Amino acid sequence: MKFVLPELNYKTDALEPYIDQKTMEIHHQKHHGAYVNNLNAALEGKPEFESMTIEELLTGLDKLPESIRGAVRNNGGGHYNHTLFWESLTPGGKSISPEFESKLNEAFGSLEAFKAAFKDAALKRFGSGWAWLVSEGGKLKIVSTPNQDAPISDGLSELLGLDVWEHAYYLNYQNRRADYIEAFWSVVDWSVVEGRL
Repeated sequence: MKFVLPELNYKTDALEPYIDQKTMEIHHQKHHGAYVNNLNAALEGKPEFESMTIEELLTGLDKLPESIRGAVRNNGGGHYNHTLFWESLTPGGKSISPEFESKLNEAFGSLEAFKAAFKDAALKRFGSGWAWLVSEGGKLKIVSTPNQDAPISDGLSELLGLDVWEHAYYLNYQNRRADYIEAFWSVVDWSVVEGRL
């Protein structure tokens, strides 16, 4: 099965001014596109792995041959993470339901405390990586992963991820990662996030 670059559910300028059109075009077409192409190249000619889903590949990294494990971890993770990221965004954002907000309150104390902890994880990720809201056995927690490592590889269920690689924000925000993180909340589709729980 060849992996394909998913279409966005919105136009590349639809998230402005929070995420600019040029960043969206480069990030989606070039960066995510390269992960898909490199993943397909790593699996080519290996029918026992070509038929696996991305989830099967990422949860079974230890079963892959050493010769392709790194490529699948990096490029498969990049494809998986970005697919979740695009799906979590929508023009104007979608508000959080009282039920899901109460789950965040239970886990973190308040919605504001959750956002502060998430921002802290995103700011403290040195270099490239992600901040995540995940579920582990039904319990909500925040984790951060380097590079394109996917929490699913560690048995966690991803609910919301924020890409903090510089390519995700540098054209518009330069070195102001904190501003990018704040802007992110304006385009989150909480119905999608909640639906993953």
